[in-house]
Amino acid sequence: MSYRGYEAVIGLEIHAQLKTVSKIFSSDSTTFDAGDNENTSPVSVGMPGTLPVVNALAIEYSVKTGLALDCQIRRKSVFARKNYFYPDLAKGYQISQYDLPICEHGKISFKVKGEEKTVSITRAHMEEDAGKSIHFGEYTLINYNRSGIPLLEIVSGPDMSSPAEAAEYARTIRQILSYLGVCDGNLEEGSLRCDCNVSVRKVGEKKLGTKVELKNINSFRFVEKAIEFEIERQIDAVENNIKIIQETRLWDPDKNRTFSMRIKEDAQDYRYFPDPDLLPIIITQELIEKCRNELPELPSARAKRFISNLGLPEYDALVLTSERELADYFEDVAARSNNPKSASNWIMTELLRELNQAQKKITDSPIKAPQLAEIICLISSGVISGKIGKIIFAEMWLSGKNSETIIKEKGLLQISDKVVIEKIIAEVISANPQQVSDYRAGKIKLFGFFVGAIMKASKGQANPEIVNQILTEKLKV
Repeated sequence: MSYRGYEAVIGLEIHAQLKTVSKIFSSDSTTFDAGDNENTSPVSVGMPGTLPVVNALAIEYSVKTGLALDCQIRRKSVFARKNYFYPDLAKGYQISQYDLPICEHGKISFKVKGEEKTVSITRAHMEEDAGKSIHFGEYTLINYNRSGIPLLEIVSGPDMSSPAEAAEYARTIRQILSYLGVCDGNLEEGSLRCDCNVSVRKVGEKKLGTKVELKNINSFRFVEKAIEFEIERQIDAVENNIKIIQETRLWDPDKNRTFSMRIKEDAQDYRYFPDPDLLPIIITQELIEKCRNELPELPSARAKRFISNLGLPEYDALVLTSERELADYFEDVAARSNNPKSASNWIMTELLRELNQAQKKITDSPIKAPQLAEIICLISSGVISGKIGKIIFAEMWLSGKNSETIIKEKGLLQISDKVVIEKIIAEVISANPQQVSDYRAGKIKLFGFFVGAIMKASKGQANPEIVNQILTEKLKV
């Protein structure tokens, strides 16, 4: 993608908090809603003389993620000390991984505007999270609850060239982590944070421009906006002979611009060295195979199966596999109703609309999969019409009652008695002689007028197929 004769080179570093009960090097809780500095101990606040102990589940989650990202799993990886001074880093260093990360050389594929894109994963390494600084005017308070929560930092190659690609890459990573169950992907709570590395160069040049890091972006929409602004800012600087410096910048969503935070350190500035308190991590083949066997069907594979096996359009399949719980719900409805396309239609139109308006997750839906499948089965068998099905759906959403109860209470059984339907049709035809004459004179679009009038007269309960059949006969010249 070209910007005024320039192209962007973009890479992302995604920091994912692993969904363990305790922190990576201590038994402190990782609950988000704890009181300030409640989830702390001498280890997580860096008291002298304390010793870290590695959380085995964090290692397992990292291996699973690496396998899902098509990475090579390093049999021996090492924790290192990354030295820098910041108020929310109590020890004065962060325990991370440097030259021997647990996962490396992977890739993922995703679609952007209908075209498939593959992005390399350079590495995914384990580290501990820092605390959180909270600023009040001249004062800064530190909450160490987050300090020591296990992170997996997933570093892409510089393979993206547009903000849309970067945002879709981030969404795909979040989707995979969510399917694995290793990270809840909550951007608002900081469980998933994106750092974007952006540089520009003239189209056709091979040499990379100076990289600028955009730090801690917590929205996919802001990923796009921040990168878009930064690309234009850097091009303006180059064209005005202003030197671009390697720095860390923050995104201000209110002003729609980035601003400088600090000069970006090089790796040597961190003075990495192996942490003397932690032994190397040795990954056995048994652990790798255990993790591989526990991998769920990933979203891209699931979407392809929905298309090939269940006959769904690509758009439906991509929406329905966007969340694992939504895909599970759809499969349950499709299996119970034996009608995947109707299941997709009802979920995509009726259910997702209500969930979005109520700001509910699929797991909180008052209409469970068996109930929605029941509505679809009643329509398929001709017991109710599609219109009545929507009435039942609306009542079910509000009350949680089952279809049978709602049908009895509201008298919603579909009318399939031909004698009754013939009587209703005769009354409608008799009441509209001019429209009958116009229809017979060639205005065949009036057929819909008659169907509407009949359905209104029957309160939406007349069987549409029988209505169409009888009405066609009655309107013949």
